[in-house]
Amino acid sequence: MMKSLDKKIAIVTGAGSGIGRAISLLYASEGAKIVVSDISEAGGNETVKEIESKGGKALFVKADTSKPGDSEQLVNEAVKHFGALHIAVNNAGIGGPISSVGEYPVDGWDKVISINLSGVFYGLRYQIPAIIAAGGGSIVNMASILGKVGTKGSAAYVAAKHGVIGLTETAALEYGDKNIRINAIGPGYIVTPLLSGMDEAARKALISLHPMGRLGTAEEVAELALWLNSDKASFVTGAYYNVDGGYLAQ
Repeated sequence: MMKSLDKKIAIVTGAGSGIGRAISLLYASEGAKIVVSDISEAGGNETVKEIESKGGKALFVKADTSKPGDSEQLVNEAVKHFGALHIAVNNAGIGGPISSVGEYPVDGWDKVISINLSGVFYGLRYQIPAIIAAGGGSIVNMASILGKVGTKGSAAYVAAKHGVIGLTETAALEYGDKNIRINAIGPGYIVTPLLSGMDEAARKALISLHPMGRLGTAEEVAELALWLNSDKASFVTGAYYNVDGGYLAQ
């Protein structure tokens, strides 16, 4: 049976854990060759090991999304190793400091914007020409529910994720006639290492924000990404899909 990503080459950033790892594993199971990217060598290599143990093909490339040169090198390695690039998932991101705007640390702001927003731009900047050269493909950018609404204490994260949605829409308009679809996903609060340091009271408070009464899983986000990156979503571009247990419906 034909798999939905058969013979496709995909880059996934932030693939050493959490949502990025779940996406990498799912895409590999659907026939894609995966270029696993992360700043963590241990995490990235673990993802590659998991993919290969299930019969998939993967390559780890260490890259810091906040450095344009790393994004360029990542695309070059994908094309050099696997021969082309068809799919990208710009997933790498950090939470950043928690503080009100009037006291927000400037270096914290700069770091969050450079990874969560500029990092997505750098990804697109080098992925798009390679995908055009391969005859077309699809890109998914990881935004957040906080790409549509605000929350206290996370100005940089909220601003960056709003920016990711605007960037996605603009790029989709520019490349719609070049056989490249570009979409964004907005996860609610997902069980990932990003939430691992949270105490029980804070966790319960987070859960209560979701009408479904639980947090999401990385695998649930991966299923949406897979659909968007597959031909099943062939008329979908410039869109933002939330996967949030009802958070944004309130």
